[in-house]
Amino acid sequence: MKFGLVQLDQAEGAILAHSVALHASHLRKGTLLGRADLEDLAAAGLSEVTVARLDPDDVDEDAAALRVAEALVPDPAGTGLRLVPVGTGRVNILAEGPGLLRVIVERIHALNAVDPAITLACHTDFMRLDPGALAATVKIISYGVPARAVAQAAEAGRAGLRLQAPVLRHARLIQTRIGADFDPAKGHAVMAARLERLGVTLAPAVSVPHATAPLAAALRAADEDLVLILTGSATSDLQDTAPEALRRAGGTVSHFGMPVDPGNLLFLGALQARPVIGLPGCARSPALNGADWVMERVICGLTPTPAQIMGMGVGGLLKEIPSRPRPRRIGERAAPGKVTPRN
Repeated sequence: MKFGLVQLDQAEGAILAHSVALHASHLRKGTLLGRADLEDLAAAGLSEVTVARLDPDDVDEDAAALRVAEALVPDPAGTGLRLVPVGTGRVNILAEGPGLLRVIVERIHALNAVDPAITLACHTDFMRLDPGALAATVKIISYGVPARAVAQAAEAGRAGLRLQAPVLRHARLIQTRIGADFDPAKGHAVMAARLERLGVTLAPAVSVPHATAPLAAALRAADEDLVLILTGSATSDLQDTAPEALRRAGGTVSHFGMPVDPGNLLFLGALQARPVIGLPGCARSPALNGADWVMERVICGLTPTPAQIMGMGVGGLLKEIPSRPRPRRIGERAAPGKVTPRN
């Protein structure tokens, strides 16, 4: 592509590089200049203009963006993503439904390394998206790029994006109570809103005393796709009330703890092939916490391994929850005499 300032008599058929104000209107950048446009520019007192002229082997910005986007998402119906050409060298990639964006990071890096004029910006791997949300955008930042670079970028990023849709549809939250002032409504409402974002319905509220036997009985009675436990006193050990109740009910505990804050005190297990998640106390807040990352993956059929959970530490220092009994910063303490359960 050739780019620069030329005389008006050399600009016909070229692309206007910058918008130009005329007496009664203006010519927008990206306009393919015709004879009438040049006459308007001359009438405005201009004798030269900055233009771009594509070489024979160049691909214009819109066509280039579409080719790259079509390679990234070669089967929109099968990947849960939708391409939306918007012009000026841009194609947006939207989520068709709720789910987690899956990104093959190496392919995206390889695509972006081909040519500085060919760019893809996307969310991180496992980002939860709502229907219609922007997942990624392809942007060609010059008016044209060599066809060989477009082909190379398309091949480098091929099938690099998809949406992992939810596979679980129904969940039950079992809360344990300590003391007479226990109110399960807030925890249940917050969890129902979380699950609704992925199309999961929450069964009516269930609460039992904070003891192994009644919690085990409630676990055995649950028949939903996903079982969640939110205890009145947070789990502090693998032998604590909730994990022991899961084992007594006939289930297994596969992992306890995660390097995400808030959210450290989570455990993951299963009961009769159904996933069971022991939630940290911070799950009572609608703010993002580590349990969201695990729960969202489980709902979408991606049960994380212990190694994957322990790999969440980078980026795992999340925003502090205002109501947290023991905040991170020194001097921010709960009022004297109040119980300060762990998160």
